[in-house]
Amino acid sequence: MNLRSTRNPRWVAALVSQPGILRLARTGLASAYLVGGLDKLWHFEAAIQEQAHFGLHPAGLWATLAVVIELTGSLSLIFNRWTWLGAGALGCLTLVAMLVANDFWNLTGQARFVAMNGFFEHLGLISALILVTRLCDTPFVDAPLPEKSSRETS
Repeated sequence: MNLRSTRNPRWVAALVSQPGILRLARTGLASAYLVGGLDKLWHFEAAIQEQAHFGLHPAGLWATLAVVIELTGSLSLIFNRWTWLGAGALGCLTLVAMLVANDFWNLTGQARFVAMNGFFEHLGLISALILVTRLCDTPFVDAPLPEKSSRETS
């Protein structure tokens, strides 16, 4: 097995090239935003209080922006339409949340640990949104996997 290969093993390539797998992955990525947006919409007063708690003013405007971005950005990802815009908006919203709610550099002890973990989870989401945007430019076809050359198997 070539450990330097940049290609996935055939069984992995076969698994991730199943019909619908990319939509399922985009839905999974968008799920936290979709659920968060719906929850904020259904409990809008609590959403306003959350924004105020983190020092974002006017809190009503920030809550409205969060709902709109989380819902429209999620749908953009799931249906692969205007993905660059939806992912970009979600990424910017996540960056603001990351810096405001996970300021681990100002904390100590257990609170620092929890905030630092949240910070890097948010960074991971932003990175995944970048990858989804990049993958939108990659053509995918339902074609058989190419056979490996003898160079790839050595």
